Amino acid sequence: MNADVEKRDFFKDPFSEVEFKKIIKMTGKKPSELLRKRDKMYKELDLENNKKTDEQLIKLMVKFPGLILRPIIIVKNKAHVGKVDVKNLK
Repeated sequence: MNADVEKRDFFKDPFSEVEFKKIIKMTGKKPSELLRKRDKMYKELDLENNKKTDEQLIKLMVKFPGLILRPIIIVKNKAHVGKVDVKNLK
Protein backbone atom coordinates (compact mmCIF):
# COMPACT_ATOMS: atom_id res chain seq x y z
CA MET A 1 0.00 0.00 0.00
CA ASN A 2 1.45 3.34 -1.01
CA ALA A 3 0.15 6.37 0.77
CA ASP A 4 1.13 9.98 1.02
CA VAL A 5 1.95 10.48 4.65
CA GLU A 6 1.92 13.80 6.35
CA LYS A 7 3.57 13.69 9.75
CA ARG A 8 2.91 16.12 12.51
CA ASP A 9 4.49 16.32 15.93
CA PHE A 10 1.61 17.57 18.05
CA PHE A 11 4.02 18.44 20.85
CA LYS A 12 5.77 21.00 18.65
CA ASP A 13 2.68 21.85 16.60
CA PRO A 14 -0.23 21.42 19.03
CA PHE A 15 -3.83 20.82 18.04
CA SER A 16 -6.36 23.59 18.46
CA GLU A 17 -9.47 22.63 20.41
CA VAL A 18 -11.59 22.77 17.24
CA GLU A 19 -9.14 20.58 15.36
CA PHE A 20 -8.92 18.03 18.16
CA LYS A 21 -12.73 17.85 18.43
CA LYS A 22 -12.87 17.01 14.71
CA ILE A 23 -10.31 14.25 15.20
CA ILE A 24 -12.25 12.85 18.16
CA LYS A 25 -15.41 12.83 16.02
CA MET A 26 -13.49 10.97 13.29
CA THR A 27 -12.51 8.23 15.77
CA GLY A 28 -16.11 7.62 16.81
CA LYS A 29 -14.86 7.43 20.40
CA LYS A 30 -15.28 9.48 23.54
CA PRO A 31 -12.44 11.81 24.61
CA SER A 32 -11.85 9.58 27.67
CA GLU A 33 -11.06 6.67 25.31
CA LEU A 34 -8.20 8.70 23.81
CA LEU A 35 -6.55 9.37 27.17
CA ARG A 36 -3.05 8.04 27.64
CA LYS A 37 -3.26 6.73 31.18
CA ARG A 38 0.50 6.22 31.52
CA ASP A 39 1.26 9.92 31.06
CA LYS A 40 2.53 11.66 34.22
CA MET A 41 -0.09 14.42 33.83
CA TYR A 42 -2.79 11.74 34.03
CA LYS A 43 -1.47 10.83 37.47
CA GLU A 44 -0.78 14.43 38.54
CA LEU A 45 -4.30 15.53 37.60
CA ASP A 46 -5.63 12.33 39.22
CA LEU A 47 -7.87 11.72 36.22
CA GLU A 48 -8.53 8.20 37.47
CA ASN A 49 -10.62 9.57 40.35
CA ASN A 50 -11.19 13.14 39.25
CA LYS A 51 -14.04 12.79 36.77
CA LYS A 52 -14.11 15.43 34.03
CA THR A 53 -16.65 16.32 31.38
CA ASP A 54 -15.75 15.63 27.74
CA GLU A 55 -15.26 19.39 27.28
CA GLN A 56 -12.85 19.56 30.25
CA LEU A 57 -10.93 16.52 29.01
CA ILE A 58 -10.54 18.04 25.54
CA LYS A 59 -9.17 21.27 27.04
CA LEU A 60 -6.69 19.28 29.17
CA MET A 61 -5.59 17.12 26.25
CA VAL A 62 -4.99 20.17 24.06
CA LYS A 63 -3.03 21.82 26.90
CA PHE A 64 -1.08 18.64 27.77
CA PRO A 65 -0.61 16.66 24.52
CA GLY A 66 1.12 13.88 26.43
CA LEU A 67 -2.38 12.88 27.55
CA ILE A 68 -3.34 12.00 23.96
CA LEU A 69 -2.91 8.39 22.85
CA ARG A 70 -0.63 8.17 19.88
CA PRO A 71 -0.11 7.74 17.08
CA ILE A 72 -3.17 9.27 15.48
CA ILE A 73 -3.57 8.04 11.93
CA ILE A 74 -6.14 9.71 9.71
CA VAL A 75 -7.22 7.89 6.59
CA LYS A 76 -9.92 9.55 4.51
CA ASN A 77 -12.53 10.63 7.09
CA LYS A 78 -11.60 8.14 9.78
CA ALA A 79 -9.10 8.61 12.59
CA HIS A 80 -7.37 5.66 14.25
CA VAL A 81 -5.67 6.19 17.59
CA GLY A 82 -3.12 4.19 19.52
CA LYS A 83 -1.79 0.83 18.41
CA VAL A 84 -3.12 0.39 14.90
CA ASP A 85 -2.67 -2.59 12.61
CA VAL A 86 -1.80 -0.95 9.29
CA LYS A 87 -3.42 -3.86 7.42
CA ASN A 88 -6.77 -2.66 8.79
CA LEU A 89 -6.39 0.89 7.47
CA LYS A 90 -8.57 1.44 4.44
